[in-house]
Amino acid sequence: RIVKSGRISNMIFYGPPGVGKTTVANIIAEKSGKIFYKLNATNASLKDIQEITKELDTFLGVNGVVLYLDEIQNFNKKQQQSLLEYIEDGRITLIASTTENPYFYIFKALLSRSTIFEFKPVEENDIKKALNRAIEIKSIGYNEIKLQVEPEAINYLCAYCNGDVRKAINGLEVALNSTKPNSDKVVVIDLETVKDSTQSKVIAYDNDGDAHYDILSAFQKSIRGSDADAAIHYLARLIKAGDLISICRRLQVIAAEDIGLAYPQVSMIVKSLVDSARELGFPEARIPLAEATILLATSPKSNSACLAIDAALNDLENMSIGDIPNHLKDAHYSGACKMGRGVEYKYPHNYPNHYVKQQYLPQNINNKIYYQYGDNKFEKAIKDYWDKIKK
Repeated sequence: RIVKSGRISNMIFYGPPGVGKTTVANIIAEKSGKIFYKLNATNASLKDIQEITKELDTFLGVNGVVLYLDEIQNFNKKQQQSLLEYIEDGRITLIASTTENPYFYIFKALLSRSTIFEFKPVEENDIKKALNRAIEIKSIGYNEIKLQVEPEAINYLCAYCNGDVRKAINGLEVALNSTKPNSDKVVVIDLETVKDSTQSKVIAYDNDGDAHYDILSAFQKSIRGSDADAAIHYLARLIKAGDLISICRRLQVIAAEDIGLAYPQVSMIVKSLVDSARELGFPEARIPLAEATILLATSPKSNSACLAIDAALNDLENMSIGDIPNHLKDAHYSGACKMGRGVEYKYPHNYPNHYVKQQYLPQNINNKIYYQYGDNKFEKAIKDYWDKIKK
């Protein structure tokens, strides 16, 4: 609707490679009727922007210009700020694209003046249309030679590229350029040919970007949701990316955060499996990692410890806590008794069942309850024990 209206606004295109960001920007530029400039932030500089702004006061820039800035995340804050004045008064209409989350990498003043469009990976059926169209175009240049691409080959390319149309077409192009016609003057592209013409399938992953955190998030949430199959799937993605450190750290976090006191021994088991994985390295590390993942996914769950410490930390930030009770303060120095330190402390081991009631929390929060027993076999047993003792 924006393109058809002819009133182009500032836009930021966000999404993975090969999904049409640049193509859409070119279409918009053609429809806008304005002078179109294109820069790539990986090699452009402040001088390149200044050269464009010089044109704004000439006849060429009388209607304003459209600037397409690819990979804008590579521009620093100063470079991005240099565009603000011209975007503000409408002389430059900015269309920027990025593969990184714009909320992390783009200057907030630019974000507030732009509409963000998220581009998703292209579905396999649509990639198939693009490949068939590419085959039709390529067939025109073969003259007497015929081109035959088997359906299995097309299906493989669609699955191999992970939603990246450019990657699928590149794989097809390598297959076509490296295959000679047979005796019947037919270039046959079958499944084996495209497999030979493509690299190992690459999973979208970057060590400090969205894909990294999205997969780790899905990994932990699948384990927390007790879905062993989904957890193994996301583990496979992380293994494919070779990110052993992140897997090991996340497994140990999950053991404490999501299984916790429902099965306290699991932390020791996971630590052992993680240490084994680190010693083995890939590819063998996949086995103890899978074992730890399935164990965590199928274990009983409790986040009672996590909730307790978070509630206590929250009170430290937002409440007046008060002083530690005098009877709990350190009394191992001369003069402590004169200051009332430790005088009224009751030593629990001197009492039946090693328990005696006394105040431990500061007076200001004396009635606070941070730990709520989880609804699982282990914590229920502990609760029953202490209910009996404290009564």
